[in-house]
Amino acid sequence: MKLTVKSILLTGLSGAGKTTLANMLSDFFELSNLPCTILDGDVLRKGLNSDLNFTREHRKENARRIAEVAKLFCNNGIIPIIPIIAPYQEDRSMIREILGAQDFFQIFVYCPLDICITRDPKGLYLKANLGIIKNFTGISSEYQEPNDSDLMVNTHEQTTQESFESIINRIVIQK
Repeated sequence: MKLTVKSILLTGLSGAGKTTLANMLSDFFELSNLPCTILDGDVLRKGLNSDLNFTREHRKENARRIAEVAKLFCNNGIIPIIPIIAPYQEDRSMIREILGAQDFFQIFVYCPLDICITRDPKGLYLKANLGIIKNFTGISSEYQEPNDSDLMVNTHEQTTQESFESIINRIVIQK
């Protein structure tokens, strides 16, 4: 099996389903003997990017660092799967540039804010609405919906499996 891409970015609001789809992709690649890694935004925020907050400047630096790490994996034949909010178009464009547009695949994981709030797997929207979390994307900080994604999946209209299959159908070269 061959892929049409070398790196995958899943962008969308918290609770949209980015990490769930990233895990499904990782499992699929591993079963297909394709080396991959997940560069989860939440995990990286606790380690590599723990010195950053959620200001505009720090969000840009967070995206840059993640892209540079992803590039190291790409250069070693490992597919980075990157589920991060990446709320700004400028930052997503920077990630695409760092990773190389020809090998990059951006997926907009779309889910309306009100549905994400009801899902709220981490309780973050509640904390943001109470003012405990500042600069929270979708509540007190904007999310610029991408207009240049290679694919958009609607996780409020599609099942997780249907969204996953939409992705696979776009990135796997059928022989």
